[in-house]
Amino acid sequence: MKILIVSPVSMHAVERLREDHDVICAFNAPNDEIMEKIVDRDVLVFRSGPDINAEVMKRAPSLRLLIRAGSGIDNLDVDYVREHDIPLRRIEGPGARAVAELGFALMLALARRIRTADQTLRQGKWAKHELTGYLLANKTLGIFGCGNIGSQVGELGVAWGMKAIGCVEHPSEQRASALAERGIRLTDSEEVLATSDFLSLNLPLSDSTRNLIGKQAFERMKPSAFLVNLARGGIVDEQALLSALNDNKLAGAGLDVHAAEGDGKVSPLAGLENVILTPHIGAGTVDTQYQIGEQILEIVAEFAQA
Repeated sequence: MKILIVSPVSMHAVERLREDHDVICAFNAPNDEIMEKIVDRDVLVFRSGPDINAEVMKRAPSLRLLIRAGSGIDNLDVDYVREHDIPLRRIEGPGARAVAELGFALMLALARRIRTADQTLRQGKWAKHELTGYLLANKTLGIFGCGNIGSQVGELGVAWGMKAIGCVEHPSEQRASALAERGIRLTDSEEVLATSDFLSLNLPLSDSTRNLIGKQAFERMKPSAFLVNLARGGIVDEQALLSALNDNKLAGAGLDVHAAEGDGKVSPLAGLENVILTPHIGAGTVDTQYQIGEQILEIVAEFAQA
C-alpha cells in the first residue's frame, strides 16, 4: 500500500512499514506539500497539527484509510470522512497515560513553585524560606471530561490522596458507577468549578467546548485554585485567564495546549511567573510513541489483509 505519514511517529514503525509498503514521510509539512504528496496515497497517518481538511483529502481519490496516531480529531474534517465512508482508526490508549502523567507534573510544579525555585537558584538566590507551596494530598481534583485521559488523571489523583470529582457532557448512572469504581465521583460542572483546588481539562474541542473556561468560569473558582489544560487550547479563553491571574482570582495555571501553537507563537501568559507552558508534549514520551508505532503496524497489516 501507499502510505503518507505527515506527523512524527516512531521511526521503528516507519522502517518496518517500508519493508512491505511504499511510505512517504512529510513530517510537519505545510498543507500545500501534503496536498502534493497525498495524490496517489491509500493511507494517511497523522497526529495533531496538520489540517486534514476536505481539500487535502479530495486530492487523494484512492484514500482508503486514516490513522490518527492519538485521540483528538479536531484537525480532521469528520463530515468529509463520514460522507465518503473512509475508515478512521484512532490510537487513543497509549497517549492517555502520558498525558495524565504530564498533568501531574504540571500540578506538582505549580503547587511547589518549581519553575520559580529553579530560576532563582540559577541566579544564585537561595530562596528556601520564600518558596512555601502546597500538598496535593487531601485537595480536591476536579476533572472536566472523564474519558480515557480524564479518568486516568482521576485515578492518579486518588492514588495521591486527592478527592477526585468530575463532570461529563452526558452523565448517566452507568457512567457514574464506572467512575466510582475508579474512585471518581461524578457531579455537575458547577460543583467541579466551585470546589476544585486543581482543575484538569480533558475535553475534546468542539462548538460546545470552545472558550468553555472563560470569565464566568474563573469567577466561580477558588482564588487559590490551579488550572491545568491538557486538552485543546481553544477550550480556555486565554485573555480571560490572563485577567483572572493578574487579578489574583486564580493561583496559577499549567498549559500544554494553546490557542495559537507552532514556531513564532508567544502565549499571552508567557510573562507570568505562576504559569507553566509546555509545547503540546502530552503524549511525547519514548514509551508512548513506541506503543503507538506498534499499533500503526498492526492496523496497516490488518487492513492490507482485508
